Amino acid sequence: MSSVTAGTRPAVPAPTGRRARRRGERGVSASILLHGTLLLAVGISVFPIIWLVLTSLKPRDGWLSSELELFNQPSLDNYVRVLTGTQFPTWLLNSVIVAGLTTVLGVFLASTTGYAISRFRFPGYRGVMWMLLITQMFPVAILIVPLYNLMAGLGLLNQVPGLVIAYMTVAVPFCAWMMKSYFDSIPREIDQAGLVDGLTPFGTFWRLILPLARPSLAVTAFYSFMTAWGEVAYATVFMSQEEKRTLGVGLQQFVGQHWSDWGLLTASAVLIAVPAAIVFLLVQRHLVTGLTAGATKS
Repeated sequence: MSSVTAGTRPAVPAPTGRRARRRGERGVSASILLHGTLLLAVGISVFPIIWLVLTSLKPRDGWLSSELELFNQPSLDNYVRVLTGTQFPTWLLNSVIVAGLTTVLGVFLASTTGYAISRFRFPGYRGVMWMLLITQMFPVAILIVPLYNLMAGLGLLNQVPGLVIAYMTVAVPFCAWMMKSYFDSIPREIDQAGLVDGLTPFGTFWRLILPLARPSLAVTAFYSFMTAWGEVAYATVFMSQEEKRTLGVGLQQFVGQHWSDWGLLTASAVLIAVPAAIVFLLVQRHLVTGLTAGATKS
């Protein structure tokens, strides 16, 4: 007969003191390796920015020193020279005007185009869709020559509207597709409710749909701004006059065939990054939502 009587439980092994690792839980060595890799990646990413700022704060011609100095005798001399001894303020003003117009017009055209192809089926609908796709397939280098001939024929060379139109050919097609995806995720019942309340299609779009599309509008504004801010290729070709140059073109004056003034270059780069950082901070809370909008539909 069995020695285990009824009602008794078999002996359970005593715990050894080591906690069983749950599924998906990393070990100590794996965590150390992961965090070390992340810290290395952060260091590599931040190093150019730190070097840029520190170089801009060195005294005049201080970057020519062969000694490795992290931070010695900081000076704002490079910033003073950029703002008072060069045409940087003019370039900055031109870039602000061009980027601002590109942002405003780009957001308006992309949102209206995206809403139209999302809600309506009109003659030429497929043609518009294919046009938006095809225009994104060509690189800037291929588009410069036909755009230059077009701007020359219209008398828009060395004119702000010509450069703004050139930038919108890049920003609007992509942003219109992105806006369409976001509008597709907004229920059509909202449009129908607006029409029942007596709103026109544009009134429905302006008063009901656009307030719901703020995340996508923020991404569109940011992309349009960054398309124009500091761009070089189009600005070099379309703005040849000294007083019409933007920042991307103007900074080339600090680089010669045999000599480059790194003090002026780094100080200018820091000043250029400030407006872009401000725009990013203004829209950053909407960026993730806007970029992922339309990926899934409820």
